[in-house]
Amino acid sequence: MEETEARWAEMLKALGHPVRLGIMRRLAAAPETCACDFSDVFGLKQPTISQHLKVLREAGLVTTRRRGTQICYSVHPGALTELTDTLGALTAHAGAE
Repeated sequence: MEETEARWAEMLKALGHPVRLGIMRRLAAAPETCACDFSDVFGLKQPTISQHLKVLREAGLVTTRRRGTQICYSVHPGALTELTDTLGALTAHAGAE
């Protein structure tokens, strides 16, 4: 498997969990969100939210910025563009058959 395909698979796998997909949707609407803000939204404890954010960060889907003692998360736009282009190419190939 090519390195690029492995990267895409990692991103898609990270988005395959409902909480992580929900986090991405919220970050798209409200960038620079602190991890603590997700606990109430999803009814999960802070360590669980932090683990989900770690998976998203390691997949290259989110970026972080420290604000005092808090870490704020935002969607990494380049990663989503890459995924969108990939899915678009798959769609184009599938429609050409």
